[in-house]
Amino acid sequence: MESQDGTIALTGQIGLIWKQTKAPLLVPFLKVMVVVCLAMSVMLFVERVYMGIVIVFLKLLGRKPEKMYKWEVIKDDVELGNSAYPMVLIQIPMYNEKEVYQLSIGAACGLSWPADRIIIQVLDDSTDRAIKSMVEQECKRWASKGINIKYEIRDNRNGYKAGALKEGMKHSYVKQCDYVAIFDADFQPEPDFLYRTIPFLINNPEIALVQARWKFVNSDECLMTRMQEMSLDYHFIVEQEVGSSTYAFFGFNGTAGVWRISALNEAGGWKDRTTVEDMDLAVRASLKGWKFVYVGNLKVKNELPSTFKAYRYQQHRWSCGPANLFKKMAIEIIRNRKVSLWKKFYVIYSFFFVRKIVAHIVTFVFYCVVLPTTVFVPEVQVPKWGAVYIPSIITLLNAVGTPRSLHLVMFWILFENVMSLHRTKATFIGLLEAGRVNEWVVTEKLGDALKAKSGAKASKRTHIRMGERLHLLELGVGAYLFFCGCYDMGFGKNRYFIFLFLQSIAFFIAGFGYVGTFVPTS
Repeated sequence: MESQDGTIALTGQIGLIWKQTKAPLLVPFLKVMVVVCLAMSVMLFVERVYMGIVIVFLKLLGRKPEKMYKWEVIKDDVELGNSAYPMVLIQIPMYNEKEVYQLSIGAACGLSWPADRIIIQVLDDSTDRAIKSMVEQECKRWASKGINIKYEIRDNRNGYKAGALKEGMKHSYVKQCDYVAIFDADFQPEPDFLYRTIPFLINNPEIALVQARWKFVNSDECLMTRMQEMSLDYHFIVEQEVGSSTYAFFGFNGTAGVWRISALNEAGGWKDRTTVEDMDLAVRASLKGWKFVYVGNLKVKNELPSTFKAYRYQQHRWSCGPANLFKKMAIEIIRNRKVSLWKKFYVIYSFFFVRKIVAHIVTFVFYCVVLPTTVFVPEVQVPKWGAVYIPSIITLLNAVGTPRSLHLVMFWILFENVMSLHRTKATFIGLLEAGRVNEWVVTEKLGDALKAKSGAKASKRTHIRMGERLHLLELGVGAYLFFCGCYDMGFGKNRYFIFLFLQSIAFFIAGFGYVGTFVPTS
């Protein structure tokens, strides 16, 4: 009886504390957060609508890069012979790429270009001696076939990928080359890649970079890869296209692109001050007045991360790096005198602030924290246009890039909200230059490993340690959303509980590690 009375008394005390703190503290704070989140939502909405309008006009007007810039097929010259073709360096940075090294090296060696006008440079930072030996043997095998391929290693991994690319440019034979094409270890260019990109650089001296689109070979592997395809298709079909056609600027994707070496050097070369060395180089080159071209109809095969662990690491790097770069370069961009005021506004506000910072923060803070919390505070109301209409339109504008996956749009919303937890955390780490700001974990590629191991006996799958599958952050957010949903269903008036329950389930699924594929370790 005494314990029951004690419980009632404790409940009463908690209720009293809640009433005393809600009115003077929580209500004003939540109202401010709602206004801030609505403002960020409007920013994102305007950005998406603007780019949607631009892309429609580009399609209607048929503004292809071959029409916007001078582009002519490289013609054979009897007198000049192969010297009519410029020297091209192909760089393939690698790090313990056991599953895919043969694919990338083979594709690079299969490029249609005069053999004496191309140098393939494999930059191997592998720490596994067995893998290192296999990569070296593969290079020797292609060299024996008459391919001009160089196998380069270094004593350390300083600067990670940027350090490897920078070191690769120091070799004496690079001085012969006019252009450098870069392919990550899982990228497989088609044989005509150089024939379709190099003419832009030859005929237009103001162009520094030609970027191709990515084509995902494993997008159907699991639901997680389908979700990634939707997000990345929007990036390539809309963001890259709009940036290229209207401002001649976009962020270099770090691979499947060709640089004019003189422009690369003028911009200061590769720097390892952030984990987005590719974007860093692109911004610096743009500030020197160089232009970029995106060729959307030229696709290069590559692989999406299909394990949740690999995807989380990748998203941390892709979210932390741009925020950190924005902090380092904002003042430099503002002070620059070589580019127009309109282009500076586009780079600072649209490219960096809205897409790399606001988009991540508003997704998590608004839909996973502020909106759920309002169920406890009826004094704070979120207008329907901010809670329903704007996010719905933004979602549809994002999804149109992948029409084959429109029926999966609800899954995409829930998955993106889950990932926004890590993107928001990474964004703040980048802005504040906190602990993991320079963390670089190479995205794991599986190649054919999944197919080879899919036949493994089910008994082998039982060796998974639960600690490796549990993600406490996701579980914590999922529990909070579930609690909010229960309260809203029992006492609230917002009718958010359907969304809250669905979103909490998505967080729980991710929290228990049932996202992506699982590759047996044995």
